[in-house]
Amino acid sequence: MADDANAQPTLTDRVNEVLGEIRPMIQADGGDIQLVGIDEPTGKVSIRFQGACRGCPMSAMTLKMGVEKRVRQAVPEISEVVAVD
Repeated sequence: MADDANAQPTLTDRVNEVLGEIRPMIQADGGDIQLVGIDEPTGKVSIRFQGACRGCPMSAMTLKMGVEKRVRQAVPEISEVVAVD
């Protein structure tokens, strides 16, 4: 049986860790961010904006210039981050 202490973090764990770093900034603007899923073969991450960020005109820029940029830096296997409703 494998020792859980030596287990490598999953792709989901790693993406959630980055989203956890970003979340306070988004919450400061009255919103939130939720991981919906990851398509591991393509590296595509789906997120959902909540609260004030949902439908905000700036959310597209936040998604690409903030969230996607940071996630791709920290988790190179990720190719794209998209927002879903």
